[in-house]
Amino acid sequence: MATPAFAEAIRIEVGTSEDLDAVMDVMDRAFGRQFGEAWTRSQLAGILPMGGVVLTIASDAHSAKTIGFSLVRGVADECELLLLAVRPEYHRQGIGRRLLDRFMEQARDDGVVRVHLEVRDGNAAVQMYRDAGFEPVGRRRNYYHGDDGKRFDAITLAQNL
Repeated sequence: MATPAFAEAIRIEVGTSEDLDAVMDVMDRAFGRQFGEAWTRSQLAGILPMGGVVLTIASDAHSAKTIGFSLVRGVADECELLLLAVRPEYHRQGIGRRLLDRFMEQARDDGVVRVHLEVRDGNAAVQMYRDAGFEPVGRRRNYYHGDDGKRFDAITLAQNL
């Protein structure tokens, strides 16, 4: 977890389409091309205006540098975590967990009864999601396609609120 001083230096706030360059930079650094997890800029730009979609940005309060983000979509009484990424040099400092906690808090505030996500099998973030109470509910075989042609399963995780 982040130290208290470091935690104070991180600002978490709602993002907009004006944050796309910074989000793409984080995603390019956080998701290796070998796994096929990253979205394209056009995919992000296309989903942001849709109802129920929220982009959340984590930034360094001193430099205003974007260091992480999450993208979620809510429909009826369910909410899906579509993307969560943190710049590699900020891994293991509690930023991903803060973004995940914000997602969960907002879902509860909005009356959501079930949250879910998909993550590549073998991604280190699986443990963070499990620690937050998510349980495996499914698997999509060969869902992710790496640049080298390798395929990776996606694990579907969910939690009732």
